[in-house]
Amino acid sequence: MIKEIKIDMFSDTAGGLLKREEIEEKYKWNLTDIFPNDAEWEKEFEWMQNNAGKIKEFENRLSEGSDTFLECLKLDEQIGIKLGKLYLYAMLSKDLDLSDNEAQARYDKLLMLYAKISEFSSFLKPEILSLGKSRVDEYLASKEELKIYQHEIDDIFRTEKHTLPKEQERLMALASPVTEVPYNTFSLLENADIVFPKVEDEEGNEIEISHGRYISALYSQNRDYRRRVYKGYYEPIIQHKNTLSSLFNGNIKSAIFNAKARNYSSTLEAALHKNNIPVEVYHNLVEAVKNNLTPLQEWAKFKKSYLKLDELHPYDSYVTLFPTFQKKYSYEEGKAIVLKALEPMGEEYIKQLQYAFDNRWVDVYETKAKRSGAYSSGTTYGVHPYVLMNWNDTLNDVFTLAHEMGHCLHSYLTIENQPYPYADYTIFLAEVASTTNEALLLNYLIENAESAEEKKFLIEKFIVNAVTTFYRQTRFAEFEMVTHQ
Repeated sequence: MIKEIKIDMFSDTAGGLLKREEIEEKYKWNLTDIFPNDAEWEKEFEWMQNNAGKIKEFENRLSEGSDTFLECLKLDEQIGIKLGKLYLYAMLSKDLDLSDNEAQARYDKLLMLYAKISEFSSFLKPEILSLGKSRVDEYLASKEELKIYQHEIDDIFRTEKHTLPKEQERLMALASPVTEVPYNTFSLLENADIVFPKVEDEEGNEIEISHGRYISALYSQNRDYRRRVYKGYYEPIIQHKNTLSSLFNGNIKSAIFNAKARNYSSTLEAALHKNNIPVEVYHNLVEAVKNNLTPLQEWAKFKKSYLKLDELHPYDSYVTLFPTFQKKYSYEEGKAIVLKALEPMGEEYIKQLQYAFDNRWVDVYETKAKRSGAYSSGTTYGVHPYVLMNWNDTLNDVFTLAHEMGHCLHSYLTIENQPYPYADYTIFLAEVASTTNEALLLNYLIENAESAEEKKFLIEKFIVNAVTTFYRQTRFAEFEMVTHQ
């Protein structure tokens, strides 16, 4: 079935962010690995517009036999592969500059095409279910080429009670662009439309606050600077609080609509059921964290005392207790450290990692209106993954690079070694590859530390990672659970 479409070098003399044309090519994505240019993307888009509807020719015909069944699934797979590449190119080019109207228009029309194709193929699951499990099993047993779809078929029958009749599935497909509006609008507001002020940095230079510079500033030893950046970052966001609240409310209503339409008892069940995760796992995580807050509270108390602060504020969360060992890391230094740290993964892994670095799989530096944060683009069959970074010379950036390259190599090796129906993985498993890389990096740095104090600095980094990965993410999870109830 079609997969869900699921990332002084930095500043100019005025303290603003560089434009993309001012960044060296070797630090920018090479999107020609997907399509040579926009014109070729348009050609493929036109082909999809003209040919994707052929899937509907199989409606009411799956009962004809295993040959027709196989032909239909192969066409669905072909459409899915082509659509995935179209989506990847449109998404990545948009994320490089969210103020680029042409790239945004390309992405928007791709989403409309995706909805149209979903409408065309919406008959598939209901019709497969109507055949019955025993008959479909007969098809799979009678034809070797069909056995590759066994897991997909099993999953269709696992989710049978949440699959709607054909006409209702068609309406759900048509509604998908509407339900995605809140998140897409939020992304544009956050990354392109919110204007951050300028503040004085630690050396008295005027710089423009950005998403990346905000994170970098939180590691500064200068508390006044941290406070200025924190205030400057959140003030324009708070000015949009009513808009942001409305968008979040719209996102919740979209989730509720989907859950109710598909006969789930809650939005939580709807979100987890796709990956076959019991809601008890989610609840257990939240409760486990709530019942074990003492280490977090003790850490905060210790940090407050060590830094001699009257109050511990959010902008104090990342500042290190061992500033002697805090230093800046260029991207080239970060790459070299990651390559050494991940050597336990084996020669093949390191060779592929080096190839990814050398062949512009990573878009490195923060530029104006570029999507904030970091991500790996995941599994798009027929093309390698891409990694988005917003490098700001911190140790945290080195860990983020190791993390995202874990996702990247996981996706790449999956694509290289698995057929299309199996060339993906659930979000529940995804973080295993990435956090393993972080653990290897930390272990490498500790083993190569030159003093006991440096080791303490690195152990502190591990504590901060635990706070952000375990406590903070679970707090977000609890917030979403409560707001969606």
